[in-house]
Amino acid sequence: MTDSPANGHGTPTLAELDALSTEELRKRAFALARERLDVRFFWSVLRHLPNADEAAMLDGSPNSVGPTVDEAVALWREFTGHGYEESEPLLRAAFIDYLTRHSSE
Repeated sequence: MTDSPANGHGTPTLAELDALSTEELRKRAFALARERLDVRFFWSVLRHLPNADEAAMLDGSPNSVGPTVDEAVALWREFTGHGYEESEPLLRAAFIDYLTRHSSE
């Protein structure tokens, strides 16, 4: 993350994050979770996606979970018209929460 002019640190403010699109929040949160090897975060996101049952086939291996989750989300978005549907507010909140809690680590 780059320095945030609002707080002088690498942690973006809530307002800065809230101004981003859901897709940008997802990209940033996924990149951070990959850096941290945070499998728990990826699984929590997958559970909140529509048709989450179909994502249960992922093996959860730490070396492949980031790209696998990215691929699963991309595939799901392709088949569902590129939207997060009713899950968007919950996913936005999860991405923003993750970024505010872990960006400065």
